[in-house]
Amino acid sequence: MPRIERDRELAKRRQRKTKLQKLITKYALTSNSTDKQAIAAKVRRISPFYDIEARLAQLAAEGRTPVAPKKK
Repeated sequence: MPRIERDRELAKRRQRKTKLQKLITKYALTSNSTDKQAIAAKVRRISPFYDIEARLAQLAAEGRTPVAPKKK
């Protein structure tokens, strides 16, 4: 059975959410301003109105700062 349009839309939304989470973590952990600009450009490409700095401030206020993923 083929996927209906709503299923494709939801899948895109889920993928966008996980990708943004990964990019936010990468942005928070990098210290190089050039890398930060590149990551911010990727985030803007995915979601134009997403404010990275505001999201990081919100996470810091909640005490949920991004942590580097564990290597296997």
